[in-house]
Amino acid sequence: MTTPLAGSAFDSLHLDAVTDQEALRRAYELPGAAAIRKQMTELTEQTQRLVGCSSLVLVASADAEGNCDVSPRGGPAGFVSVLDARTVAIPDATGNKRLDTLQNVIATGRAGLLFFIPGRTTTLRVNGRACVSTRPELLSQLTAVGKPPASALVIGIEEVYPHCPKSLLRSGAWKPEQWLPADAQPTSAEVTLAQLRMPELSIADIEQREAESLKYRYE
Repeated sequence: MTTPLAGSAFDSLHLDAVTDQEALRRAYELPGAAAIRKQMTELTEQTQRLVGCSSLVLVASADAEGNCDVSPRGGPAGFVSVLDARTVAIPDATGNKRLDTLQNVIATGRAGLLFFIPGRTTTLRVNGRACVSTRPELLSQLTAVGKPPASALVIGIEEVYPHCPKSLLRSGAWKPEQWLPADAQPTSAEVTLAQLRMPELSIADIEQREAESLKYRYE
């Protein structure tokens, strides 16, 4: 009879998790030649156009201790500027002011991007060196949200990889008929209220705060 394991499900699964790359590779077939060959170190004309069509990009980063973060950035199509074939710049529009991503980039000088285009099932992965710039002549070019940002995240590209569409096809992300109805999921206010753990606040309080915040989403 086995003794029940204490802790979370992760603690249990971590005990016999895959720990080396050879064991991991044995669980999969080898990648096809095209999956290897299509990785590049700079943007082509076509992938530059994809960046210009994207209105949503996810930014992955980690701090010096390896603690990871993924944050969304959005704006009108073309809000991410292609400065040259190996450099892109993302304006830092006002958000929660935690600066998690920017602090991570300052700590490690690295970041990864995943570009999305609404209605399209192609995504584009861009990884490389990263820095935070407050150079006025750069910021004056990055006004997609109405005014120059306080700073810009600049990526020095080392890897460009267009992903196949399978994940977005499986998710039905762009198919409204497959979306869950609103009453089948918690609202933003409900999630925030639970996270805040402040019993003196109500759903109505949070909804009002969110509404006020969204009025000034570009400021």
